[in-house]
Amino acid sequence: MSERMRVAAPSVLMVDDEKRVADSYALRLDDIADVTVAYSGEEALEVVDDGPTPDVVLLDRHMPEMSGDEVLTRLRERNIESRIVMVTAVDPGLDVLDMPFDDYLSKPVEREDLLAVVDQQCQVLAYELLGEYFRLESTRAVVASQISEKDAGDGEIDDLDAKRSAIKERIHSLLPEAEQMLSAFDGIDRGGY
Repeated sequence: MSERMRVAAPSVLMVDDEKRVADSYALRLDDIADVTVAYSGEEALEVVDDGPTPDVVLLDRHMPEMSGDEVLTRLRERNIESRIVMVTAVDPGLDVLDMPFDDYLSKPVEREDLLAVVDQQCQVLAYELLGEYFRLESTRAVVASQISEKDAGDGEIDDLDAKRSAIKERIHSLLPEAEQMLSAFDGIDRGGY
C-alpha cells in the first residue's frame, strides 16, 4: 500500500477503448488496487452487472459505439454504489454541468494524481456508505425494539440485516478507522424510551 493511500485495496474498473492507454493506467494502479479493465462501454456494463461492484470507475468519454457519457448515464441508472471519475482527453465544456460524474481528470494523468483521485473517491464512498449503514442500523434497532420476530414479516428484517452486514463489510474495506465510528454508533440506545 502506498503511504499516501488510506484504502488498502480498492476495487477499480478502468474503462477505455484504447487498449494501450487502459492497460497503462491499470498498471499504474496495479500495486495498490484490484483493477479490472474494460475496453468498451458494453464490456464495462457487463463487468458491473456480472461482478462485484467496483469502488471507483475510471471512465474515458470518447469511445466508439457507446460513449463514456452514455456509459456514465447507464451506470447511474443502475444505482451502483461506486464513484465515477471521467479520465479523458475530451476538454470539458458546459455540457459537463449536467453530467453525474464525481471527478474529471484530463489526460495524460500522472500516477500520483491517479492514486490521489482513487484514494479520495474511496474515502467519499466510505462516508456515503456510513450514512446508509447508520440509516439501516437505526431502522433495525427501532423495529427490533418494537416488533417481535414473528411479527416482523416475510424475512424483511433478515434482508435488512444482510444489506447492513454487506455495507459494514465494504466500509471496513474502504475506511481503516471505521470500527471506531461504527462502535460508537452501535452503542447508542435507540429503543429505551
